[in-house]
Amino acid sequence: VQLQASGGGLVQAGDSLRLTCLKRGMPYSGFAMGWFRQPPGKEREFVAAISRSGDNTHYTDSVKGRFTIFRDNAKNTVYLQMNSLKPDDAAVYYCAATLPTGWTTVLTERTSYSYWGQGTLVTVSS
Repeated sequence: VQLQASGGGLVQAGDSLRLTCLKRGMPYSGFAMGWFRQPPGKEREFVAAISRSGDNTHYTDSVKGRFTIFRDNAKNTVYLQMNSLKPDDAAVYYCAATLPTGWTTVLTERTSYSYWGQGTLVTVSS
């Protein structure tokens, strides 16, 4: 299983970005997916997750109402739409995948994920 994250860049506060994670390998619909981020000098933290079915999502409190995770199983892709970006959102963003036990399972712990992409850098200027 390979994950390829893209879409990062340099934006101003208040702008939007859409991150894309393309999964190659096993059938995409079998995986729960998540986005994590690692700000400079800090540990990797949970951002958003989506179930295999796409019906269940979960977000860290700081991004609720601003970020949206969604998936297109036909394209083997998960997206993270980020609106109203803030300087505190600046980080390397990683997508992650794992095989959970159910269609509605949403996973928020870093240790729950088996596969990781290479990361894409998001920089937000104030």
